[in-house]
Amino acid sequence: MNYLRGFVPWIAFAVVSSFGWQWGALAGLVLGLRLIVLARKSGAAADSLILERSTVLFFVVLTAVAFARTNSGLQDYTGTLSTGWLAVTAWATLAVKRPFTLGIARRQVPAEMWHNPVFLRVNVVITTAWALAFTVTSGVLAAVSAAGLGHAVSIPVQIAGFAVPAVFTARYPARVRARATAAATTAATTTTTSDTTADVEEI
Repeated sequence: MNYLRGFVPWIAFAVVSSFGWQWGALAGLVLGLRLIVLARKSGAAADSLILERSTVLFFVVLTAVAFARTNSGLQDYTGTLSTGWLAVTAWATLAVKRPFTLGIARRQVPAEMWHNPVFLRVNVVITTAWALAFTVTSGVLAAVSAAGLGHAVSIPVQIAGFAVPAVFTARYPARVRARATAAATTAATTTTTSDTTADVEEI
């Protein structure tokens, strides 16, 4: 759920844009700013707000353009642009070895876990899943816009673009923990068996 909170402005943008893209952009901007304010009040480190800062930057520019040119043909490609921007953000954080999900995850685990290799690897995988989802969604939305299929198709596509990686994000860490627990149990059993065998041989 904490991961999805960072995407609330984008989800609101997708929904509100059906009533006017300028209002969708404004809603995204307001919610993006609110996320930063709330995060800072809760003590979140500035470097953990990569997604929120990227969100605000995008919506500052889009809101200005949308209100300046309400009837611009650009409005037909806002879904493509927004998910494309998120894809670029996600891939960029991976390129600099600071996956954007890392800052979100660190708010939920003790500080001693922050540099754990498994914890870091899990966030690389999760961020990659989001990056792939945004890239694919952006491409599909570009095709939808080119075909003139409208919001009836684009909104479900955008929702799916968030829902699929969100489900993966919720399930993947649990799978990793389950594998780690199973491996630890197997190791413990092997050690116990070895010790027992050694004792028998001594007898």
